[in-house]
Amino acid sequence: MSRRALRRLRGEQRGQEPLGPGALQFGFCDDDDAEEDGPKRGPGGRRPRGAEKEGVRVNNRFELINIEDLEEGPVVNGERPDSLLTDAVVSGSKRRSQSGSAEPKKDGESNASGKLRKKKKKQKNKRNSTGETSENGLEDIDRILERIEDSSGPHRPGPPPLSSRKHVLYVEHRHLNPDTELKRYFGARAVLGEQRPRQRQRVYPKCTWLTTPKSTWPRYTKPGLSMRLLESKKGLSCFVFEHSEEYQQTQHKFLAAVESMEPNNIVVLLQTSPYHVDSLLQLSDACRFQDDQEMARDLVERALYSMECAFHPLFSLTSGACRLDYRRPENRSFYLALYKQMSFLEKRGCPRTALEYCKLILSLEPDEDPLCMLLLVDHLALRARNYEYLIRLFQEWEAHRNLSQLPNFAFSVPLAYFLLSQQADLPEQELSSAREKASFLVRQALTMFPGVLMPLLEYCSVRPDAAVANHRFFGPDAEISQPPALSQLVSLYLGRSHFLWKEPAIMSWLEENVREVLQAVDAGDPAVEECENRRKVLYQRAPRNIHRHVVLSEIKEAVAALPPDVTAQSVMGFDPLPPVDSISSYTRPERLSPVSHGNTIALFFRSLLPSYTMEGERPEDGGAEGLDRSQGLNRLMLAVRDMMATFHFHDLEAPHEDRAEGDGEWD
Repeated sequence: MSRRALRRLRGEQRGQEPLGPGALQFGFCDDDDAEEDGPKRGPGGRRPRGAEKEGVRVNNRFELINIEDLEEGPVVNGERPDSLLTDAVVSGSKRRSQSGSAEPKKDGESNASGKLRKKKKKQKNKRNSTGETSENGLEDIDRILERIEDSSGPHRPGPPPLSSRKHVLYVEHRHLNPDTELKRYFGARAVLGEQRPRQRQRVYPKCTWLTTPKSTWPRYTKPGLSMRLLESKKGLSCFVFEHSEEYQQTQHKFLAAVESMEPNNIVVLLQTSPYHVDSLLQLSDACRFQDDQEMARDLVERALYSMECAFHPLFSLTSGACRLDYRRPENRSFYLALYKQMSFLEKRGCPRTALEYCKLILSLEPDEDPLCMLLLVDHLALRARNYEYLIRLFQEWEAHRNLSQLPNFAFSVPLAYFLLSQQADLPEQELSSAREKASFLVRQALTMFPGVLMPLLEYCSVRPDAAVANHRFFGPDAEISQPPALSQLVSLYLGRSHFLWKEPAIMSWLEENVREVLQAVDAGDPAVEECENRRKVLYQRAPRNIHRHVVLSEIKEAVAALPPDVTAQSVMGFDPLPPVDSISSYTRPERLSPVSHGNTIALFFRSLLPSYTMEGERPEDGGAEGLDRSQGLNRLMLAVRDMMATFHFHDLEAPHEDRAEGDGEWD
């Protein structure tokens, strides 16, 4: 070991060595000390004989450190106390006096080191038991290492209680990536394949959590979308997306393309603005209706990437403390993009990732819940087999949200308890407690919502008992007498989650509780009448966010149960059922009616292509939202060509079947 390393180990600086009569002289020399010590070797590289007499011959260089001095008096600010300096000088003189005999020194040093270790161990045990520290308030390295080992050893403390864990809407970044879930199912080699070398050649500006940019996407340029912090109060931060003037012009063109009812106009718009969010979402719906699921999912991911690149530096996806007001049209695109991505993930077989997206949407505005994610979170938790999370959400939100009044929570929570009781890795006491809790809650659900049982058995292809089917409580009257709003919620839940009840063990457990409910009804339990009165009061009309959720879910049974005033409205995929109290930061310029121009040919062309603009017509007079003149003429010619191609004329070469069905006057 060199002198420099030894000084560092002892915490001393250059020039602070203890000086005294007969100072220590070291019998070893390294390369970095060769220049300081000078040539001390004879010819041939041999050391002179007198060198051993001048210095101390040390076999173990670490013996030069006084262990007792280091333990009792630590180094403070790179200096040693005076008492330690004198002790070091005395110990140095003792070593010089004992340097004559080498082998006896080894035996004495081994005994002394053994005594020192025992003494040191006793001191450590005594200090650990009493909890005292050293006189100077500092701890040596060995004690710190022991604490680290104790904290990482088998005796680590247990997990914190349920209430002190992370927020119930806390989102984990790693679960936002579907590859994480697919790797757990199929392995990393099957999921990634050849993606790893391709990711090294990415040229995208930033790494994102919601999506992974693809090399097939257009090169990203800022489309004019940004995010601003509105206010922060009570630990919550309210944000809003903002559109630049250029983005507003693109938005006006998009609205004109939507009114034209021609998806190709949106394709042309995306060629000039490849990261316009509403255009990507609307074209995704068009591709999905044409069964092009891959392209539809790719467009939604591109929309999410465009919005994530516009995030404010303080906007957090995981904290659950960031809010986006759904009443602002600029924020709705983010809600809808997340919902569509969640739907694709669920269909792809990634319910755990879809649950994380559901929590993210719910955390953006949990009080209003504009997309009514509470009607879906229980389904995703059961599919992901995350029963503990569903039970925790029910326990924490039941007091202020009355989750038990929703049919989906009323039946999903006892199902989660029952499935939890079927796990073999839990103690027997917890299993029995979960089973009792499940039976109690499912009896409450059957009493509150008797119209769920018969449709559920029909969905599961189970033939009910005659005593159950003919009973007045579970019979056809129970389904007919429930309010329309409740029927809509029941249809939504059964259309989405009925397959979760098909297991034989679940059906036998449900049968036992149905018989107990019938016994309570026949005995005249007052809870039955109380639940009936509550159904008549609570479910008079469903709010608008439930209707919006039904429209987005596209479940046929629930859509068929929508009221006529909702089905009569025009529902746009980029903004379904907007709030009545919307907050608009800018308005679309008014378009003059084409009738005011009075040109018959122009009216005919506009009927074929609404974005058609006549020569000499100003852009703001009916053509502000359309495409430019050359593209409009090209589209017009294609529309006329397609229209002419659809014309068919009857001639003498008509098929014989038409002649046979006629009245025989063709001859």
